[in-house]
Amino acid sequence: MSNFIENANWRYATKKFDATKKVSKDDLETLKEAIRLSASSYGLQPYQVLIIENPEIRQQLLSASWGQTQIVDAAFVVVFASITNIGETEIDAYFKNITETRGIPMESVQGYADFMKSNITTLPLEVRNTWTSKQTYIALGNLLSAAAELKIDVTPMEGFVAEKYNEILGLTEKKLNASLVATVGYRHEEDATQHYAKVRKSNEELFINL
Repeated sequence: MSNFIENANWRYATKKFDATKKVSKDDLETLKEAIRLSASSYGLQPYQVLIIENPEIRQQLLSASWGQTQIVDAAFVVVFASITNIGETEIDAYFKNITETRGIPMESVQGYADFMKSNITTLPLEVRNTWTSKQTYIALGNLLSAAAELKIDVTPMEGFVAEKYNEILGLTEKKLNASLVATVGYRHEEDATQHYAKVRKSNEELFINL
């Protein structure tokens, strides 16, 4: 746990990446696995994750990201795209995965599948879309922690135009919406932000003990 706290103090939202440094294939696979193993409501993982290294695509995304240069300078960009209008199709696919992974008959989980459908599909569309979007933030947390362990920098970004991302990446036709962006790579030695003292609320301000 001491390493976790040390890593949390080490990481910060990198403002300037070193464009010459790339993340190794092994480290990328580790980060992907950390995202894949993230917790999610019902275990449903109602999103897909795009790993974007292509410089031409990233250049297009730059203008849709308020001109933030991390988009083009980082080793790669991660786009968490939440599923829109989630319903029975996605839930059925989830339970197919469960039965195949665990080697159990569908009958043994049918009751839970029906329960999930009754709870999720009856929600208004806007509520469902908000819910799936929120799940991406849990996955981001795993990415941040795993990257800090590897001393790889990650900058979470909400400063982008989702509609433009959806257009550039062809997400809308896939029932996806760009929910959250993270740039991944290595801090530039000239990024002064890395030397700033970390500012957080004190325990007394943040926590309420009852």
